[in-house]
Amino acid sequence: MRYEGNIYSPYIAGDDYILQCTIGCSHNQCTFCYMYKDKQYRLRELNEILKDIELAKEYYGDVKKVFLADGDALSMPAESLIKILDCLYDTFPSLTYVGTYASAVSILNKTLAELIELQKHGLVEAHLGIESGDEQVLRAIQKGVSCGEMVQAGRKIRQAGINLFVTVILGLAGKAPKAWEHAKNTAQICNEIQPDYIGILTIIVQPGTELYEKTQRGEFEVPEEMEILAELRLMIRDMELKHSGITSIHPSNCIYLENIMPEGKDELLQTLTTIIDSKDVSQLRPRETDRV
Repeated sequence: MRYEGNIYSPYIAGDDYILQCTIGCSHNQCTFCYMYKDKQYRLRELNEILKDIELAKEYYGDVKKVFLADGDALSMPAESLIKILDCLYDTFPSLTYVGTYASAVSILNKTLAELIELQKHGLVEAHLGIESGDEQVLRAIQKGVSCGEMVQAGRKIRQAGINLFVTVILGLAGKAPKAWEHAKNTAQICNEIQPDYIGILTIIVQPGTELYEKTQRGEFEVPEEMEILAELRLMIRDMELKHSGITSIHPSNCIYLENIMPEGKDELLQTLTTIIDSKDVSQLRPRETDRV
């Protein structure tokens, strides 16, 4: 298949056909992120994308799931995305899922009517990196949006009938007491958005990022594993979710958790408390810090 540069997709989309609609990330300024540094953001030509779908049909035959890359495919005009969606569903008879990365800015730049049309044409899920619900942390990592804008974007996607998968990052505020504010405020922003799914990640400080330089200068310190678990416990404790899946299966994490909130809240908290109180690191798994 034809791809430009390194290709990334959510860890839960590992078996999906990845269709590159944009090159790079529309923001690409987050201090912790090392993805898309090899690319200059731009929209691909629609004819090129449609040709790739044709080539994918020849190569894969039929597919059931497609993920639209790169970092913010929703930044494309709605009319172009509708043509891509229609072509995908016409080409692959078994297709049941199309997902995409989406920034808060790209969501807010589209009207609700446009998002509803995308849903009607088969956009099933949007992946939004919230990262933190703490205003200070969002400014420090140069996320480019406020908590209020993030809430507005998340609610808008859900109002359009598109499933919302958000990610939050443990350790992003460093050690306590900042970590506690990050945990509490991130729980609160999830409460305000009520996403369909919450993916837990743990900060990975990678060479070549601004956060790495801060770490080298002693301006940022990554919490230890038990501190990360305490942060996660506080975050889950303060979550008041009506019906949201929550998972920490991402390889950056030192613990595997998966459940449905609110039914599984007590079980999640008990698991974390048992490990934290016992300080039993044997129950933790090695973090794959070279992956995203």
